Amino acid sequence: MIFRLGYVAMTLSLENCSPSGTVTYAVYSKLQDELAKRVRLERVSRSNIENTLRILKYNRAMSIDVYRLTSKIIPLATHRELAGWDYHMQFKNELKQVGDYIKENNFRVSAHPDHFTLLNPVKEEVLRASINDLDYHVKLYEAMGLEDYRYKLVLHVGGLYGDKHSSLQRFKENFVKLPDRIRKRIIVENDDKCFTAADVLQLCKELAIPMVLDVHHHKCANKGENLRELLPEIYKTWDLEPFPPKVHFSSPKSEKEFRSHADYIAFNDFIEFLNITKEVNRDIDIMLEAKMKDKALLELVEKLKDAEGLVRLNTAAFRI
Repeated sequence: MIFRLGYVAMTLSLENCSPSGTVTYAVYSKLQDELAKRVRLERVSRSNIENTLRILKYNRAMSIDVYRLTSKIIPLATHRELAGWDYHMQFKNELKQVGDYIKENNFRVSAHPDHFTLLNPVKEEVLRASINDLDYHVKLYEAMGLEDYRYKLVLHVGGLYGDKHSSLQRFKENFVKLPDRIRKRIIVENDDKCFTAADVLQLCKELAIPMVLDVHHHKCANKGENLRELLPEIYKTWDLEPFPPKVHFSSPKSEKEFRSHADYIAFNDFIEFLNITKEVNRDIDIMLEAKMKDKALLELVEKLKDAEGLVRLNTAAFRI
């Protein structure tokens, strides 16, 4: 089996290369006139898009093919006061350049909308805002020319709201009502408190969508399920997808802050997971959710290159 490693949003190896520059609404609303407001948003948005392309070029040079796009490329895109702003058209040329580079190099890119983007809320206004946020992400994909549904959006199930069964049912009901252009992008991840890997696996089977296993979250929230027994079924949810199954991996910050992500990846824990997943003998992509981003990835591969039973194929890919 082959596994590839990826990282989230920001590279720490390039200077002045944030793809997540912000313009808060408080700052935006205080600007003197409409021209100043527009110029500020345009400047930051273009910088974010340019830096995204810089990061992708760095990833190509480093043979890192798995990458998560930031959700903050276009500041205030979903704010109600800017409703009607055709940001995806305004920056279409720049975004298409990013998308062309992704396709030319066969990158696996994804995005992970923020925790407030929910498909199972009790309040209708929260659902409307969540669908608006999903629409924003899909519009960016479309402007990039990434029409293929292989480019995904990762979601959690959402809140528990005191009743797991009802919460899962709301997710299913709202999911099937989504337009294809959004619905076919969504994949679901287990969380660290409410919905376990077993819960999400059952949900994904019922909806016929891929599941993302988060190994750290599974350690935080489970009912004693054996990961060895879950993995084959989790990976099967990817059978109809062009990319291999996707896994999230992080290490706890500390014993006290177990749910928080550490700066780097704990090598022994990672090897433990590899020993489990190799029994399934299926290629996978592993998104490292470490605070030190690509530096955490590079530190891990330096340790992995000398590990018994692994053959390094390039900077971020190994064969077991």
